[in-house]
Amino acid sequence: MLEVRGLTKQFGALRASDGIDFDVAEGETHAVIGPNGAGKTTFIGQLAGNLRPDSGTVRFAGADITAFPAPRRARLGLARSFQITSVYPDFSVLQNVALAIQAHAGHSFRFWRDARSDPALIEPAKKILNDLGLAERSQVLAGNLAHGEQRQLEVAIALATAPRLLLLDEPMAGMGIEESRRMIALLASLKRRHTIILVEHDMDAVFRLADRISVLVYGRLIASGTPEKIRANEEVRRAYLGMEA
Repeated sequence: MLEVRGLTKQFGALRASDGIDFDVAEGETHAVIGPNGAGKTTFIGQLAGNLRPDSGTVRFAGADITAFPAPRRARLGLARSFQITSVYPDFSVLQNVALAIQAHAGHSFRFWRDARSDPALIEPAKKILNDLGLAERSQVLAGNLAHGEQRQLEVAIALATAPRLLLLDEPMAGMGIEESRRMIALLASLKRRHTIILVEHDMDAVFRLADRISVLVYGRLIASGTPEKIRANEEVRRAYLGMEA
């Protein structure tokens, strides 16, 4: 599904991505972990098209998308959630998802038809919210949702674009214990149905959800493998997991 070779990104003297090679198979949940400042969000930004790499290639479903901007990648099926919650706070939960469906359909500027009453937008939006456990909150303004619910809504917005690959940047950031449990259950329900790249600090979530884990430290990919192999890797323990212990 995704093949990255030699990805490099530099900001002044800081090499945020240092020749990264990375693969994701269709249907796989692949977690990317590492300490703060490891370059995880920079890496995801280059996959999504929000940042242009200095060198290297990104191939998606066999096509070279290295030079494609984020909107073109989104139309091909890459959907990204952000580390900082990004929803329309003055629109309802249902309207947020319907807008994402409308944008993906390519007729966002046909103002003569009210999106709030268009069944081609509302019905699929309702289904997504029902699948994600947000149906009862559909008429609530997004800005009035609890933090965990807003993060769930971000996943719903990403799913509304009919993605082939979900790029989830710290979906559990700022969550309490119960909110994290709900998000883990939600992401577990998406496994196999969607290919997922998961950037996350919550090690409980990572080891529960991931089929493979890659570890970034100072922009370098130091290890990649099954959760069992990563857990047993001494370099990873020293660089990251040991810090948690």
